[in-house]
Amino acid sequence: MNYKTHGQMSESILTAAFLSISGGLQDAYTYLFRGKVFANAQTGNIVLLSQNIMERNWHLVIHYMIPLVSFAIGIVAAEIIRTKFQRVQQIHWRQLVLIIEIILLLFVGFIPENLNILANAVVSFSCAMQVQTFRKVNGYAFASTMCIGNIRSGMESLCVFGRTRDKHILFKSLCYFAIIVMFAFGAGLGSGLISTFKFYTIWFSSILLFVSFLFMFIKEETSPRM
Repeated sequence: MNYKTHGQMSESILTAAFLSISGGLQDAYTYLFRGKVFANAQTGNIVLLSQNIMERNWHLVIHYMIPLVSFAIGIVAAEIIRTKFQRVQQIHWRQLVLIIEIILLLFVGFIPENLNILANAVVSFSCAMQVQTFRKVNGYAFASTMCIGNIRSGMESLCVFGRTRDKHILFKSLCYFAIIVMFAFGAGLGSGLISTFKFYTIWFSSILLFVSFLFMFIKEETSPRM
């Protein structure tokens, strides 16, 4: 028996693609233009933080500590929004998170170079909200702002497909690899735009997030079989 149901467009591969391009662009922007800080990859910030603690470069310790704290606060903020607004009918709570992200990243474009520490804090906060809010693509757990989990899940699914020849598992694997490619494309796009747009490069991330915001008004239909 075939019937149609309405799935969440927030979990569609199309929405995830734009979120991932945006995530890659944000990471490139903060690392290449805002003082070599990772907006998303907090593991890298922890490594650099630890290095500078050992070398007693205290000004750089703060440089990497603040984005870490901001990222943690962003997770909390996303959870508060989900708790308070998940029953609102007029707009999806995930769309509310995107609106906040878009506004914050537009603000970052106006922050001067001597306040890079503030710019990195705001972008890290925004990234954390995004990764906490958008956690699935086609029902599969994923991250739009980092790659390590997606690489692991993609390769694991590919290995399972090698044993079972299950086409659904192959599709799952391809979803992960597509997200990784989109993230890499976003990072490359960001690095290319920086030379021309400099501070305002981050606004392209806002545009990508706005596209994702619009996609979420679409009712995605699926046709499961029974």
